[in-house]
Amino acid sequence: MKAIVLSDWGGPENFSIQDVPTPAIKPNEVLVQVKAFGVNPADFKTRTGTTPYSKNYQSPIVLGWDMAGDVVKVGADVTNFRVGDPVFGMVNFPQPGNAYAEYVAAPAADLAIKPTALPYEEAAGAPLAILTAWQALTEHGDLKPGEKILIQAASGGVGHLAVQLAKALGAYVIGTASGKNEEFVKLLGADEFIDYKSTNVTDAVSNVDMVFDTAGADTIFESAKVLKSGGRLISIAYGAMDKVLAERPDIRAERIQVHTSGEDLETISQLITEGRVIVKISEVLPADKIADAHQQLESRRTTGKIVLTF
Repeated sequence: MKAIVLSDWGGPENFSIQDVPTPAIKPNEVLVQVKAFGVNPADFKTRTGTTPYSKNYQSPIVLGWDMAGDVVKVGADVTNFRVGDPVFGMVNFPQPGNAYAEYVAAPAADLAIKPTALPYEEAAGAPLAILTAWQALTEHGDLKPGEKILIQAASGGVGHLAVQLAKALGAYVIGTASGKNEEFVKLLGADEFIDYKSTNVTDAVSNVDMVFDTAGADTIFESAKVLKSGGRLISIAYGAMDKVLAERPDIRAERIQVHTSGEDLETISQLITEGRVIVKISEVLPADKIADAHQQLESRRTTGKIVLTF
């Protein structure tokens, strides 16, 4: 099969398309013919060889976790999928998912049936980002109907999904992004929009129940300041949470990492089927443009997700 192989840790110029063996499946896995695969910030960070994820790989190095496709082979212990089922999922995260390939061996527990109305490209762009948003809001943030939430970087790959999921959960949503994305964020359902380039968020927002911070760096300190006492700060970015808590000991602050869950994807699939959540695809590229996709992601200026196909 064809796969995008990383010859060495470092820049995107180290990618090339090569012939590699089609993976064998374990009893708890299915073999998926990949129709499309998504890229995420975790991908380019892993590519550099400097993250904890990088040490898990052996040659040939095939990155990627997000994919959508059709089941072509079913392991002996798998009872919830059949050959021909259209599926999507985040495979094996944070262990190697090997999704930059024509075929992927995926644990059945990591997958869900693809919503009928969702094209493969949109399905491939969803899993890591939408699971991150869902788990941040529910499992970690315990967001309740009527609560007020601030979502930092609301137009990004995770942020644009978090806005919609928070609205589906009945929250009042305030989103930050650059001014050019105001219309997009409001169309997603945000009740208020803040242009972080022209407005100090701490001047515009106060007394919120929860902040979901996808930006990181100094943003976490800004996020902490706008929380009410007892509020929750959930972040997916690296930051000095100990310093945040030293300044605001009356809040709960937590950095989280997404985990694979076909069960969560099934719940989210229902929201997608009902039209309550859409996946914004910034661009669909051919697989040989993987270096371009990584460079775009590293610019941190994409709106929505980038997806590739063989």
